[in-house]
Amino acid sequence: MMTAIMALWTINSCFAAIPAQVELDEAKRWAGAAFSGAPQEEATANLDGGTAPAMGDVPLQTWTRPPYSTAPLFSFNYGEKTSKEFIDSWEVSRKTQPLDASRTQYTINYTDPATKLRVRCVGVAYADFPTVEWTVYLKNEGAANTPIISELRAIDTSLDWNPEIPLVLRHHTGDECTADSYEPHETAIAPGQTFSVANTGGRGTQHQFPYFNLQYGDEGVIFVVSWPGQWKTDMVREGESGVRLKAGQEDTHFTLYPGEEVRTPMIVLQFWKGDPLHAQNVWRQWMIAHNMPRPGGQLPPLPLLEACSSHQFGEMIHANTENQVFFVDAYLKHDMRLDYWWMDAGWYPNKTGWTHTGTWEVDRGRFPKGLREISDHAHALGVQTIVWFEPERVAADTWLTNERPGWVFGGTNGGLLKLNEPEVREWVTNHVDTILKDEAIDLYRQDFNIEPLSFWRANDAEDRKGISENRYVTGYLAYWDELLRRHPDMLIDSCASGGRRNDLETLRRAVPLLRSDYIMEPVGNQCHTWALAQWIPFYGTGTSKTDSYQVRSVLCPSFNACWDMRDESIDFAGLAKLIHEWREFGPYYFGDYYPLTSYSLAHDQWIAWQFHREELHGGMVQVFRREESVYESARFPLKGLDETATYVVTDLDNATESKEYSGAALLKEGLPVVIGQRPGTGFYVYKAKR
Repeated sequence: MMTAIMALWTINSCFAAIPAQVELDEAKRWAGAAFSGAPQEEATANLDGGTAPAMGDVPLQTWTRPPYSTAPLFSFNYGEKTSKEFIDSWEVSRKTQPLDASRTQYTINYTDPATKLRVRCVGVAYADFPTVEWTVYLKNEGAANTPIISELRAIDTSLDWNPEIPLVLRHHTGDECTADSYEPHETAIAPGQTFSVANTGGRGTQHQFPYFNLQYGDEGVIFVVSWPGQWKTDMVREGESGVRLKAGQEDTHFTLYPGEEVRTPMIVLQFWKGDPLHAQNVWRQWMIAHNMPRPGGQLPPLPLLEACSSHQFGEMIHANTENQVFFVDAYLKHDMRLDYWWMDAGWYPNKTGWTHTGTWEVDRGRFPKGLREISDHAHALGVQTIVWFEPERVAADTWLTNERPGWVFGGTNGGLLKLNEPEVREWVTNHVDTILKDEAIDLYRQDFNIEPLSFWRANDAEDRKGISENRYVTGYLAYWDELLRRHPDMLIDSCASGGRRNDLETLRRAVPLLRSDYIMEPVGNQCHTWALAQWIPFYGTGTSKTDSYQVRSVLCPSFNACWDMRDESIDFAGLAKLIHEWREFGPYYFGDYYPLTSYSLAHDQWIAWQFHREELHGGMVQVFRREESVYESARFPLKGLDETATYVVTDLDNATESKEYSGAALLKEGLPVVIGQRPGTGFYVYKAKR
């Protein structure tokens, strides 16, 4: 499917990657076939011998590819037939619309002449990345209910890969609030085999992670399913046609009422050639260029420091105006500049603790003048505020269950707020919007500590399976879209018992300030960074620990400090030094990412990685020697450097003595690292001499 040679990708000042033209052309050719309905010509090229620069040393070679299929990318059953049996007989119309200099939107409509079911596939092809995405919408434009629609798959297409060449799938565990959350896996899919994977409980990145990288020889495709609900993916190794990709909402079996519309998950494909790590860095730069939120038109600052007192006050149930103001002042007093002060769960009236959600008003007993008094104090000191909400989970004996039980799956007993209902969504949008404005809140943090799937499925009749989930997902995204429309300068924090709802469409609207609720423990958090950095450029975690090894183990693009500022025995000067160092190397987090060791949770191993930003002519290396390792030194060959340049490398633990290395030496022989302590760390920044 991919026929491009591998080449260097360079990063411009906007962090957008500029790909090798042939790789990009191949993506455009595939998109042209998929969306235009016209067969794309057979691609052939004779390339001179040699090797591609940089990663992989991929030989240039002659390649030939057949024309791509113009068949629809999706599938579904309609009554007793599959869409492949009848879709060619439906009315078809196409429209092409440039969205901006980088994106072109393609819309294909298929309409059943008999029932007036309209199937609309909306795709976007990128001009600056070898990436294509699409979503399918089904709308009943007839006067009667449709026949049953089932097995609705947003993608059901085959890639023309030789079944004799090994196929390796790189994928990850989802978040489970465990040390092995995001653990990487490599699964070989042999001819005749099917690999099936699905999340659990209706939260899109719980248990399984819907981001995949399929490698076929020296080429491959990144394949992503975006659905903040319950999804399922099948990868089928077929005989003559290579591999068949199928994915969609897991359970669909419904009739559509007149005027009713549903949608599928969004699908993303990114084509690559040469090295799967190269592909991951292209993905990272596409995420930064086209997906990350830009409040006020700007990317979130790097790095981003938040602080909260939740671990000192049992969440916020014992917090009050006085102690919140004290903590803000104390961080600044100890030379730790805060980007945000974080007020977590429990600021509302609650009878049984922070989980007693459903009365979304400020507890005036503890905050007589509201949270606004804290926000105003923080703003005067240059600090913004974060406030935690969890509108979807509703406890019994709260305002919502007592006054609006019909708005809750579970009624007076509590359960899940019906974001699928327009009236409910309008109320929660207006209510939260009012709190954000009245309390001068700068960042909206939304948690989701409930598995919604059982509520959705219990609400559906036999001929409406999947409708409640579909309506809920569109309602959830619409809720955030409206909040962002009203607050265009606001950042949203995505949380769902940690990182259990971080599908791509969620990440287009929010950032995960807590990538998992498994925080503080160093080894697991080192591994979280090692794995997650391949896919998500911006994520956070935090700690209340004060040992430098434990603090450094959780430093990442966003860091939540939970130190007890009342404890004067803490070495705040030492912590401030760690924060200043982190701010120094933080901008490199938006660069290319390179694991320098294998993934391991073993306590007798080292783990290390590198972030490199070409446009800043430098990067940083983070190294950890764990407590049971008997080794005191190692060399780590770096990636992405100019072998002709000279680099000044600074050990942040000995910043007065920098050393110079040639790029060739760092690439081939490696960066020498000595860590005498166990556990211990080595943090290095490097810069090319100009």
